[in-house]
Amino acid sequence: MLIKTSRREWLRSAAYGVGGFAVSGMMPGGGWFGVPDANAAATFVDPLAPKQPHFPAKVKSVIWVHLDGAPSTIDLYDYKPELERLAGQDIPASFLEGIKTSTQGGVGKLFASKRSWKQYGQSGAWFSDLLPNLAQQADKLTFVKSSVTVGATHDISILKLNTGDLSPGRPSLGAWVAYALGSANPDLPPYVVLYGGQREPRAGSVNWSSGFLPAVYQGTAFRPGAQPILHQAPPELIGLQQQRESLDLLHQLNDIRSASRPQDSELAARTNSYDLAYRMEATAPEAVDLSKETEATKALYGLDDEATRDMGTVLLRARRLVERNVRFVHVVSGPIAGLGQGDDANWDAHRQLERNHGAHARAIDKPVAGLLADLQARGLLDDTLIVWTSEFGRTPYGQSGDGRDHNPWGYTQWLAGGGLKHGITYGRTDDLGLKTVENPVDTYDLHATVLQLLGLDHLKTIYLRAGRAERPTVVYGKVVNDILA
Repeated sequence: MLIKTSRREWLRSAAYGVGGFAVSGMMPGGGWFGVPDANAAATFVDPLAPKQPHFPAKVKSVIWVHLDGAPSTIDLYDYKPELERLAGQDIPASFLEGIKTSTQGGVGKLFASKRSWKQYGQSGAWFSDLLPNLAQQADKLTFVKSSVTVGATHDISILKLNTGDLSPGRPSLGAWVAYALGSANPDLPPYVVLYGGQREPRAGSVNWSSGFLPAVYQGTAFRPGAQPILHQAPPELIGLQQQRESLDLLHQLNDIRSASRPQDSELAARTNSYDLAYRMEATAPEAVDLSKETEATKALYGLDDEATRDMGTVLLRARRLVERNVRFVHVVSGPIAGLGQGDDANWDAHRQLERNHGAHARAIDKPVAGLLADLQARGLLDDTLIVWTSEFGRTPYGQSGDGRDHNPWGYTQWLAGGGLKHGITYGRTDDLGLKTVENPVDTYDLHATVLQLLGLDHLKTIYLRAGRAERPTVVYGKVVNDILA
């Protein structure tokens, strides 16, 4: 059962959730965060206070772009001439060795979509005609064309993508980042979630949960519209000054109470949460307010076109957040109106791939290319990591005649920004784009690499729970050093 948490409940749980150990000398900053002792209230440490990384970071912020539904990367930028040559035939048995293909619809004939392909930039990266704008940014991209995962159902694989596990309960990558580094802006959460469309994405908050970490580290979902956080607006007929005076009085009363109960750190934590909430009433709406952006910038992201306005708004808000030192911005692509209900509305093209991918690619191609160009123009690209990812890829064989099935065995993701070798390709799939045949990169490896760029050793980012030293990559994961500059 999914539990939706209001802002007030979030703040309350944050106040009571300040706890757990960080192994001294292994977590950034060392020490531990909180089992109360006789001096705990007097020495209360803000759990969102900035913490030092293990080593100098290459980037300050991450924009994690999840393409919900799983696009077919062999129709975007993993060009397979052999697939076009063999289209309409059965897939040779040799390509199916070692994998189980009974995901949903069985194995159909090989299917080539109606794409035209070209090489771009000095890197000579291949792009289909679905991504003409992103293709112009080819030399900024670092392709990982050997991605693999576990599971072939959306909910399971999305959970693994974001938390590293197949079952709910573990912290998301963004929560680990918030825990390990704290906040770089005291007026905004360190971990923010943005999504396209008007409804929360599939499975919702379980994918940006803090899991067993204190609740203060979970992602804060910013909704579309002028008021990004539920229950954030001040109570009716109460002005900011009156509210500030009330909080000051509450602060004084809490201080008096704390003086007589030095072992109780909850009051200090709660006061800190109230102050953050008060500051966010002004800063959060301003952070996502696009009214002060120039018309040229809005056009760069496609806000002047109905087809691109939704994702353009989301990605422009993401830029504004990293500009304000938010550590981790988790973006989820939204449904496309008019494509139907459920799977038909996202990238999950089991049928009518041409119609589905045509609409989704058009919705995000210009906005994401605009994001890369805008970050570079503002001097932010070297300090920001952009990760374009999904729960899995899609098969080269067809389904329902004109769609593709789920493919966890080999697909493409890309990264851009600081600390990377740009314009390179790491790993590859077979000649049909079904299975990784060189340098497989699992979700754990991607997480370890993201943490590395933030200055965090994934083996030393530890939270002690019930005597067990928990890590973001569990007991797996290796940094993909070959793509790092």
